[in-house]
Amino acid sequence: MSDAGAHKYRLATELVHIDCDSVKDNYNAASVPIYQTATFKQHSADGSGGEYDYSRSGNPTRTAVEAHLAKIMRAERAFVVSTGMTALDVVLRLVKTGQEIIAGDDLYGGTNRLLTYVAQHCGVKVHNVDTTEVARVEERLDPVKTRLVLLESPTNPLIKIADIRTIAARVHAVCPAALVVVDNTMMSPYLQNTLEQGADIEYHSGTKYLAGHHDLMAGVIGCRSAEVAEQLYFVINASGSGLGPFDSWLLLRGVKTLGIRMEKQQSNAQQIAAFLEAQGLTVHYPGLKSNPRYELHRSLASGPGAVLSFETGDVAMSERIVEGARLWGISVSFGCINSLISMPCK
Repeated sequence: MSDAGAHKYRLATELVHIDCDSVKDNYNAASVPIYQTATFKQHSADGSGGEYDYSRSGNPTRTAVEAHLAKIMRAERAFVVSTGMTALDVVLRLVKTGQEIIAGDDLYGGTNRLLTYVAQHCGVKVHNVDTTEVARVEERLDPVKTRLVLLESPTNPLIKIADIRTIAARVHAVCPAALVVVDNTMMSPYLQNTLEQGADIEYHSGTKYLAGHHDLMAGVIGCRSAEVAEQLYFVINASGSGLGPFDSWLLLRGVKTLGIRMEKQQSNAQQIAAFLEAQGLTVHYPGLKSNPRYELHRSLASGPGAVLSFETGDVAMSERIVEGARLWGISVSFGCINSLISMPCK
């Protein structure tokens, strides 16, 4: 990992501090400018002399947010694309026909849908295993065929915790050519850094905690090595999936308040989880000491996050709770400044 990924200050400070080297602005604007342009004028007929030529390939506003996110994620390089699912789609382009993917058995619905498509149409075998058990992952490792090991921790929606550090070490020992990929959306880079735990790629739905206001859609990808980063950039440039200038600016603005938002949201979630557990409900939240993976999660992350799930044992009762909520809007996302609630089984 390059020195560019090192933190000079505490993370809460780094979130609001934009490195001047990542922004080339002749007017020293206090806020990164929005370069709302599709193309850039060149200095000569052969196209030389300009850092940018077409916003599909690169844009100064996008460069600024990518550099900022790379610093926060301690990544060699970071990319921003149109959605979180686009981020996963870009990563899956690294898998060839005949290769295999090992993934969890409790996945975000969109992830499961895309993996199912890849398995059905691209000749890629997908193994869904309980990633809370390292042995279950090891059983499926193949030094020749395994290309990706895809993890969520905590998972969505059952909040399962995977030992990312141990799994990454085993994967790299048995399958040197395989990549460990972690969807870190549930934690955000503020609470958990999976690249330092051995992951090769960390990605996020920037729509959620990173943006924080549900006013844009974005995906974020961070890479531990320059080699993998170049492969991903080729896909992003070729497919035109890079994030637009205005959304890049919105994402950069949202990231600045990630720390203070996450601290308050997490504090609220902790109190709600304790309240629900006191009512006798089965609550899934890594901040509760009753959680069997409480200590493991504490070794991986600096906090339990702001997403929890609970079981009532009765669908009709769950519906009454969801539809009776006033402060919680019924929605399928999370990470917004407003509280949200949903029923995955519905």
